[in-house]
Amino acid sequence: MGDHDYGYKERYGAGGIVRSVGWMLTGGITVAALVVGFGAWRMGDRVFSTVQSFLNPTQPAPKVDVQSVVIQQVQGVSELTTAVFTMQAVVPTSQNATFNGFVIGTTKLLYIAYGEVRAGVDLRALTPDRVQVSNNTIQIQLRAPQLLDRKIDVSRSTVYDYNRGTLGLGPDVAPELQALAQQEALKKIVEAACADGVLEKANDRAKLAVTQLLTTAGYQNVTVETQSPPPDSCTVVQPK
Repeated sequence: MGDHDYGYKERYGAGGIVRSVGWMLTGGITVAALVVGFGAWRMGDRVFSTVQSFLNPTQPAPKVDVQSVVIQQVQGVSELTTAVFTMQAVVPTSQNATFNGFVIGTTKLLYIAYGEVRAGVDLRALTPDRVQVSNNTIQIQLRAPQLLDRKIDVSRSTVYDYNRGTLGLGPDVAPELQALAQQEALKKIVEAACADGVLEKANDRAKLAVTQLLTTAGYQNVTVETQSPPPDSCTVVQPK
């Protein structure tokens, strides 16, 4: 048998076929193992995703209470001072000294007072029923304006004249007369502020200020309603 025949048998004989089949089987097993492994990996990934979804369920989207947000924004301004009235008042005061029903001397005090009255709207009193929100439209109803503060600026005010009479027989009551003058000056300044329409001006400017605030917050259509001040808004509470 020639070398050619020997090579043929070596390559394609029974032994060669067995070895070829063996390589084929080995390759097939390897491929099958890879396929099974890939399938197991995919299944494991799905199982992991399922378990993760179960342990960490999707949370619902948070809800925003627009009314509460608006109220917090507006209340953050606290007391909105929108009108300030200042005035100088000259107030004379006096007190007599008597003896057996007769006036024997008079003390006079002339006081020059500088006072200030602040008016506006207390935004802390705003409640949800006064706010209506729809898309980019908001309607808000403000409280009535009020006097937020009234005071005498003692650093600028002064006693212009203090006189106990020619013989000095008038009572020495400078502190009492000064306190009385300050009370009377504050009363006059508040009355003048109210006569000048300080509450109405506060209303108009509060409407403008809140409109600008909400427009800046992103609302396209803003309606601000105001209320007329009650009749007893301009009163001076006398000290007890």
